[in-house]
Amino acid sequence: MKVIIAAAGTGGHVNPAIAIANKIKEELPHSRIVFFGTERGIENDLVSKAGYEIKHIEAYGLKKEISISNIKNIIKTINSTKIVKKFIDKFKPDLVIGTGGYICGPVFAAANSKNIPTILHESNAFPGKAVKMFAKKADKVLVGFEEAKNMLPKGSNVVLTGNPTNVKKIEIAEQRKNEIFKELGFSKDLPIVLITGGSQGAQKINEAVSDIIINKLNKDYQILWSTGIKQYDIIKNNLEQYKLNINNLKNAKAVPYIYNMEEILNIMDLEVCRSGAMTITELSNVGKPAIFVPLPSTGANKQEDNARVLEKLGAAKVILNSDLNSNILNISIYELISKPYKLAEMAHKSTKIQVKNAEEKIFKEIKKLFE
Repeated sequence: MKVIIAAAGTGGHVNPAIAIANKIKEELPHSRIVFFGTERGIENDLVSKAGYEIKHIEAYGLKKEISISNIKNIIKTINSTKIVKKFIDKFKPDLVIGTGGYICGPVFAAANSKNIPTILHESNAFPGKAVKMFAKKADKVLVGFEEAKNMLPKGSNVVLTGNPTNVKKIEIAEQRKNEIFKELGFSKDLPIVLITGGSQGAQKINEAVSDIIINKLNKDYQILWSTGIKQYDIIKNNLEQYKLNINNLKNAKAVPYIYNMEEILNIMDLEVCRSGAMTITELSNVGKPAIFVPLPSTGANKQEDNARVLEKLGAAKVILNSDLNSNILNISIYELISKPYKLAEMAHKSTKIQVKNAEEKIFKEIKKLFE
């Protein structure tokens, strides 16, 4: 089987694409899979680490205003469609898969023009523009949340599969737990609060966490802080102004990115994070509570819609980005970690939105088209 996968921009688009690719390779080991991405996204790191080939094109979203830069971006995106068409003629794929984002535009336009079967996967509760645009033309639209089904154009072939992810609930051996705690410099006597802002980092969250650490508010809990690759050095320099070494913080460990997320999610007690679909899926799979700070700039309140799904279940607390500061965050964390029974209750409720065996369900739909 030959497959093209369009995935770019954020971990929320790229990680599910890699999980789908891994499942295809598991079931059909001789398959050849080629990713299309941009030169500016995290796909260049994640796809390469996963061992897949990646081709680069330029892709941009369409903006309503007329400007020189917008016109240039449209031309670049159209040219990218031509590049993909040429690759399709040479590669002759059996299937094209897209996981959302601007990259789907030129790739799916090329695939549709060549009559190549296509599958879209939408991981969010509220579908993005690219998925809505190509939903009716796609052979299948696979969704991660039940809520997404009613928000897609009528006539779309929609199937609820859940979101594919490599993060599952696992039992970690005591020896490995001790190794992780030692690597982080953490004690087993204090709760661990994982704080992330997605692959790009979240400035507002990072500012609040910086203030918590600078003012030594985290005396009763330990922070594992994934700052985001682009913001790590900024935070490092900011902490140095307060004579704090980012590599030697009290009750805290700051890293640019967490590569062993499955292990970390299985040992931590609470996560403070954005509410991207993959983050919610991972928390639901593992069964962990969260404090969500939805990204405010995503179209149609997409992340807030995701977060409210778990909030309604009683599995999460939501703090809007505009309301966030170190005091509110610290109080919210303490209110939860000081009540272990409350955390356990929230953790159990988070599993209720879990769609099990997502990879198997997705591969079943892929197999139908391939056959």
